[in-house]
Amino acid sequence: MNLLAREIVELIHQEGPISISRYMALCLGHPRRGYYMKQDPFGADGDFTTAPEISQIFGELIGLWAASVWQAMGAPSSIRLVELGPGRGTLMRDMLRAARALPGFHEALSIHLVETSPVLRERQRATLAGSGKEPQWHERIDQALEGLTIVVANEFLDALPLDQFVRTPDGWRERLIGLDGEGRLAFGLSNEPDSSLGIVAAPGSVLEQPAAALEAVAAVARHVAAEDGAGLFIDYGPARSGFGDTLQALKRHAFVDVLAEPGDADLTVHVDFARMAQAGLAAGAAAHGTVTQRDFLLALGLQQRLEALSRRATPAQAEALASGAERLIETGPTAMGDLFKVLAVADPKLPLLPGFDLHRLPEQG
Repeated sequence: MNLLAREIVELIHQEGPISISRYMALCLGHPRRGYYMKQDPFGADGDFTTAPEISQIFGELIGLWAASVWQAMGAPSSIRLVELGPGRGTLMRDMLRAARALPGFHEALSIHLVETSPVLRERQRATLAGSGKEPQWHERIDQALEGLTIVVANEFLDALPLDQFVRTPDGWRERLIGLDGEGRLAFGLSNEPDSSLGIVAAPGSVLEQPAAALEAVAAVARHVAAEDGAGLFIDYGPARSGFGDTLQALKRHAFVDVLAEPGDADLTVHVDFARMAQAGLAAGAAAHGTVTQRDFLLALGLQQRLEALSRRATPAQAEALASGAERLIETGPTAMGDLFKVLAVADPKLPLLPGFDLHRLPEQG
């Protein structure tokens, strides 16, 4: 039992079983022992690899997407580019490189990063040192939103804490984390059903309530609807809502027991994109999507960008570029091209955003 597990066990002894969301928050964000607070988990030597680390084309296409949104906004002379959960800074670096392709866009940008990890902040600072921009860091989303804004969030929503409820014969009971007979962390259910949940489901069904993710999308949507701009969310999860336990732990690129190594393994959940889109609509924004990552990147010109880069590359470099691009758009239930989805929320006055042709949800009202 590691140090954070001991601390959580003591907390349960003192206060009783804790919610899934509280457990996730402690595992990921504990000031001293939280997963993201003490290490750089990205890349082949870490626990998982994200799209920006797989291919530079990903970030470059997102940068061109942001430039197109800026043009649609009338090419303002000053605009914030905000990234939520910027990892190593790789995505922002590649976006800024691509931003130079559109005259005036790079000059108009101020860079804002929402990041709580001191370790990752230093990594981002080093990555962006030659970008020509000095980032500003923020602890919370609301601190980064001001004036005209474009927000990008890649694999951010999946790491936000959520709660789970299980359908029993007498109603929905919250899934909690307590202790088994040997004093180890174990899952259980609340003593009383939650009468506020009127959702019909078969016994044994698991309902996830991603309050933090819904509020993150709503906060961005409220801002861009009022001030002009757009927010782009890329993550893994279904386009349609459903039931099921999606909480998972990852260490060294392999799944591990969710309760086994708190703070030493990444905890994530699948993102319910249908509910995220509805949160954006309810906040007054237009919702664009949901589309698969494959469709989105191909619509933005992945193949053309790959061909352009390959013409200037050595054979070995061209092979690596092709392999990385294919991984981004590969199809299959667990492949990035299909598993990952893309959703945008935007000022309703903006036209259909790039990458979302024929996939726009109706505006609220």
